[in-house]
Amino acid sequence: MPEGDTIFRAARALHRALAGKRVAKFETAFARLARVDDQSPIAGRTIERVRAAGKHLIIDFSGDLSLRTHMRMNGSWHIYKTGERWQRPRGDMRIVVATDDYVAVGFNVPIAELTTTESLDLELGPDLLGADFDAEEATRRIRAHGDDEIADVLLNQRVVAGIGNVFKSEVLFLAKVSPFRRVTDVSDEELAKILMLSRRLMQRNVQPGTRERRTTDRAHLGEALWVYSRGGEPCRKCGTRIEYRKQGPDVRGTYWCPKCQAV
Repeated sequence: MPEGDTIFRAARALHRALAGKRVAKFETAFARLARVDDQSPIAGRTIERVRAAGKHLIIDFSGDLSLRTHMRMNGSWHIYKTGERWQRPRGDMRIVVATDDYVAVGFNVPIAELTTTESLDLELGPDLLGADFDAEEATRRIRAHGDDEIADVLLNQRVVAGIGNVFKSEVLFLAKVSPFRRVTDVSDEELAKILMLSRRLMQRNVQPGTRERRTTDRAHLGEALWVYSRGGEPCRKCGTRIEYRKQGPDVRGTYWCPKCQAV
């Protein structure tokens, strides 16, 4: 599933290509979006901005209308110059927003809605990549889930927005916190470090020119991550075998070092 940094980069690229341009064509495979387009045509509107909100990508059109999309596991947005051949089959197309110069295509996007910009309510926690990120509010929301395991709470987008499975495992490793500790057992200092690391790593991964997500400072591309997707391999810090197990009500995979992150 794309995480906050991936969505931020996608929104930034779409904004650069589309913002301020008039929509020449709108097309969708979603009947519910097509019905809104029939009643309030999108073609002819101006694309005011494209923005990220946690894991949501939002295109704001003139006339108080916004398109919200969520990628889940397989969705993605591509940008093409007008007339350029798509890299994915047309059968994967779910949404097309075209200007005179560029065509933005949402492939395999599972969740999409058109709604008034004013009424758009995502019910998200503080956005780690937001300019106004509120660490105190994020801490308050995390503490409200005291009996839950910290790794599960970090994935809750209503608590703090932007963290997915990769950053969950990587940040907890760097903070030396077991993913299975209850929130009540995580100290204020550890929680502050988790939020600081999450924000810092995400900001680092949205720097211009960044293509591959990295959480280590190792030069080798194959060593870009500390623990994620490295089950059974030696820890890069202590050599202990990295472990993996499914966790939480959504059965999400978690990677950790049992020595560096001892309970």
